[in-house]
Amino acid sequence: MNPHVDFHALAPELVLTGTILVVLLADLIWPERSRFTSSRIASVGVLGALIPVITLAADGTTRSLFGGAFVVDSYALAFQGFFLVVTYVVLLMSTDYISEGDYYQGEFYFLMLTSVLGMMAMASARDLISIFVALETITIPTFVLAGWRKHDSKSNEAAIKYFIIGVLSSAIMLYGMSIVYGETGGSTLLTDIAGYIVVHGTSTILAVAIFLTIAGFAFKISAVPFHFWTPDTYEGAPTPVTAFLSVASKAGGFVALLTIINFGFLPSQDSWEPVLWVLAAASIIYGNLVALRQTNIVRMLAYSSIAQGGFILVPLAVAGDGGARVNSLEAVLIYLFIYAAMNLGAFAVVIAVARRTGSAEIDTYAGLGTTSPGLAVTLTIFLFSLAGVPPFAGWFAKFVMFRAVLDANSPSAIVLGVIAALGSVVAFFYYAAVARRMWFHDPAPEATAAPRPIPAALTVAIGLTAAITVVVGIYPQIVARIGEVAF
Repeated sequence: MNPHVDFHALAPELVLTGTILVVLLADLIWPERSRFTSSRIASVGVLGALIPVITLAADGTTRSLFGGAFVVDSYALAFQGFFLVVTYVVLLMSTDYISEGDYYQGEFYFLMLTSVLGMMAMASARDLISIFVALETITIPTFVLAGWRKHDSKSNEAAIKYFIIGVLSSAIMLYGMSIVYGETGGSTLLTDIAGYIVVHGTSTILAVAIFLTIAGFAFKISAVPFHFWTPDTYEGAPTPVTAFLSVASKAGGFVALLTIINFGFLPSQDSWEPVLWVLAAASIIYGNLVALRQTNIVRMLAYSSIAQGGFILVPLAVAGDGGARVNSLEAVLIYLFIYAAMNLGAFAVVIAVARRTGSAEIDTYAGLGTTSPGLAVTLTIFLFSLAGVPPFAGWFAKFVMFRAVLDANSPSAIVLGVIAALGSVVAFFYYAAVARRMWFHDPAPEATAAPRPIPAALTVAIGLTAAITVVVGIYPQIVARIGEVAF
């Protein structure tokens, strides 16, 4: 008998797969095509994939495929919609950057969309094998994208470091998964693993396997001490790729971690909670302290990304305490959504400023409020939002994080909350230092050069992310409702 396949449930992935093939064929058929052809096909395909996500959400039915290894529910659809919107913004940021930089365009969009396809699959994965395949589909294209500036030694270094550490983390994670499989009755389904742990408890070997699995995911989210690739890769990669890695790729790792804990390892709280606690605390402390010393804004945002990853881990690290589970999981989703808007916006402004100054040094941002007040205003919004200053969206992300800590109401949760609070204070200093330089310093010589016009696509990306950051800050119920529906 032929297996039943729910094509409606698979429609977002099918549309995106079709787009990938069209982009590849267009690159082969029209080598001298218009410079915007590939980006336009990719953008239309990404927006087209949103349509079945919306129809599936309106239908409201939970659909299970492939023996429960692939599930389409509110949780999956929320993240699939998120990945598609983030990708569309990154495509807006990439269009002129890639075409003006004399990069290979068709391959760029092909690899980026392939990575997004892995993210879409990750949102629905409920099985160790499907999670691993989705994670590798996310990661392998980004190895190539990180080294896209192949004549730049920094870009080559970025790709090599990212590749070596990525391969090592995958090996560690797969080794942990194989032990989990053997120790939980020979099933790869997360629901079966959770059921086995409830009945038989957690053996020492299983606890070690859970630790190894989480350590593999920690690489994807740039958690300390698995962060070594992040600063150099962010600086060496093309800036749109850096934005993609810092938001979409990082979110893919968080979704994998959230899925495997929520649906598989949750009953084994004593195995994963201390690990996540240490990762969160170390990332907050290290990321914020090192960011204070940075003179390059991309490297500053790289260390900021490490610290923000620690903040996102805080609710997950206390999800097993008291009645905090649902609020903790919602907090992770809400923080990811808000972080995406403000971090993508910050990188979009960095691209726009670099078009004029040709540099990412923080000194070149001096006097930006005089020479480019629009860019200075939007970057100030994003920086203050990252710092958690009202009325921008970042305050609500911090609020749900601390709410989860208070709901947990355990000594370890309170200590982690204090670390997060102190980290937020430290973060404000380096974010505000950039804003102070823009508004209260004389213009840098590089900034007084004749301005290059900001491309329309990049302007749309900045405007869209700024609008989301402001609107969500004033009316946070928008993302709060998504979090309630997803869980």
